[in-house]
Amino acid sequence: MSAPGDPAAAAPGGLQPLRRSPRLYEQVVQQLISWAHASGLGPGDRLPAERELAARLGVSRATLAQALVALEVTGVVSVRHGDGTVLLAAPRTEAVLAALRARRDDLGDVIEARQALEVRLAALAARRRSDADLAAIDAALDAMAEDVRGGGRAVSGDERFHAAVTAAAHSPLLGRLMAEIADVVRESRIQSLSQEGRPSRSLAGHRAIAEAIRAGDAPAAAAAMTAHIDLVSDVPLLADDGD
Repeated sequence: MSAPGDPAAAAPGGLQPLRRSPRLYEQVVQQLISWAHASGLGPGDRLPAERELAARLGVSRATLAQALVALEVTGVVSVRHGDGTVLLAAPRTEAVLAALRARRDDLGDVIEARQALEVRLAALAARRRSDADLAAIDAALDAMAEDVRGGGRAVSGDERFHAAVTAAAHSPLLGRLMAEIADVVRESRIQSLSQEGRPSRSLAGHRAIAEAIRAGDAPAAAAAMTAHIDLVSDVPLLADDGD
């Protein structure tokens, strides 16, 4: 029997409040995977609502959100707007944590690559874009804006916008380099756009980039892309927990 004040007594359903420490979301990841195994959950099963999970674990919803995003980028869950969090796989905890740490180590390099490549691509797009390129950029902005208005993260629209800017630069070599890092960029994109308020701020950054490209102003396009990448590079896996 749990003694008064025992963390187990305060956490129904087999989840226990966690002690605060750096990388608290890693502990949340560990607990969630263990709980899913113990509960007999498998691919296709839905996790409880975020508010309930956060309360059981004794962490903020922001820390829980970090953990869910970490699980999403490692392919363990799918976080669907309006449909909750669905389990995709039942992996070993050690494998997931190792994958998270490897991604965290790689993120700095990914950000540096984006700064080098996409800033140049934006400047080239301002000089070389065609009417068709501008139409593709506008369509991507419209898709992202619609998703944001509906409360979504707009990951697909974000991806579409950056692809349109890359195409507008008409640089086959830089395009191939972007394709090489597409998967890891997508992981950082999911992490960034999962933060509260980030989709609308990212959309505003995209619009500034698009305006400079439309105006044919290469320095302004480069500056806007630099500011945008600085914003979206603030991702949970590079930050200490705020609990």
